[in-house]
Amino acid sequence: MQTDTQQQNELGTAPVGRLLLRLALPNIAAQIVNMLYNIVDRIYIGHIPEIGSQALTGVGVTFPIIILISAFSSLIGMGGTPHASIAMGQQHNDRAEKIMGNCFSALITISVILTVVFLLTQRQILVLFGASEDTLPYALEYLNIYVLGTIFTQITLGMNGFITTQGKAKTAMLTVLIGAALNIILDPVFMFGFGMGVRGAAIATVFSQFISAIWVIRFLTGRKAILKLRKKNLRPEAKILLPVIGLGLSPFVMQSTESLLSITFNVSLAKYGGDLAVGAMTILTSLLQMVNLPLTGLTQGAQPIISYNFGARQVDRMKKAIRLLVTSAFLYALFCWALTRTVPGLLVSLFTTDPDLQEFTIWALGIYMAVVFVLGIQTSFQQAFIALGEAKVSLFLALLRKVILLIPLILLLPNFFSDKIFAVFLAEPVSDFLAATTTTLFFLWRVRKIIAGLQTDRPAKKS
Repeated sequence: MQTDTQQQNELGTAPVGRLLLRLALPNIAAQIVNMLYNIVDRIYIGHIPEIGSQALTGVGVTFPIIILISAFSSLIGMGGTPHASIAMGQQHNDRAEKIMGNCFSALITISVILTVVFLLTQRQILVLFGASEDTLPYALEYLNIYVLGTIFTQITLGMNGFITTQGKAKTAMLTVLIGAALNIILDPVFMFGFGMGVRGAAIATVFSQFISAIWVIRFLTGRKAILKLRKKNLRPEAKILLPVIGLGLSPFVMQSTESLLSITFNVSLAKYGGDLAVGAMTILTSLLQMVNLPLTGLTQGAQPIISYNFGARQVDRMKKAIRLLVTSAFLYALFCWALTRTVPGLLVSLFTTDPDLQEFTIWALGIYMAVVFVLGIQTSFQQAFIALGEAKVSLFLALLRKVILLIPLILLLPNFFSDKIFAVFLAEPVSDFLAATTTTLFFLWRVRKIIAGLQTDRPAKKS
């Protein structure tokens, strides 16, 4: 059996390719499984007899709130794990544990605040987000229950990265595998077996997240953990949390602007195409998740390698990890793009049997995901900046794609096209291409300076 020191040192000594594969594959699997939480709900909901299309559209309107809840877990979790990895690379495990403990306390506090806010304001928010008279009841049915599980979502998503940071990627994968498997099993039981419909889907999701959260806490307090969750580290300290929040702002903005983006899409599509267009957007969003979440898993697998070797000033290993990350991410995104071109009908049929909704969504898919392959480059370079501790740069790039480019394009492009709905969907590929190009050029420029700084500051290596 490997010692904790041996496991930790592997990040700085094991072959980078094999290490990335070992850490990334469980994370990718975890993200795929995590994706199934909401996507499986939508698949089952879309096939409810008679009301499936309306119920699917209603649940789709709740998506911005669900994204926002996840975004806060990224603010703390993805802000804390790079700091913990860097501390481990510098052989400061006590500091890494303090970072983890502070992050846990922050996640609990955020959970309580979010639960209260959404329970009090959900009806008004859903109407603002594009819910119609026909779809609002289904949205409320789902959200009333889902927000009660906010604390479990925060713990699962926010703390699971600290398991990966310790080189325990398989354990991190099991966190979401257990929860998602339960969700897949319980969804039809509650929805159809007990006749609970949309509420059954929400109950299954919350219970599954609860079990996942228990799994995370048990590992982080158990004997197998290198970094342990200890009572003495739970007291919040500004000097710990402020750098965490600073670094976590980028993934937070990425996800929270996804929420704002979803609202902008829903409101614009409701204006030009009604419930049919909003329902199509629900399916398109789910399909885009199938691209984005495995990419997130890949970057999470690479992050400990990049951060550790950055902290240890092992430039060659750091560069190799980044190259492998970018190549792998691009090839995966290219594969996803190919699927949207070759079997769009099959992808759409997963979510609905309604012929009108199917036809409309297939048409929209060809526009919306026209250049989805560039997301592999965009995501990997942007997340590499986070792994290198470049919070401000990563934050700017996160803002660029969604806030600076995409949201204005959604609002402006319909003014230049007679087909307004086409113009709304066209905003996505235009933004993706421009953002990916800018991110690539910026990274190639910035990383040279980072590497030069490392090589200048460290002693020359003997040949």
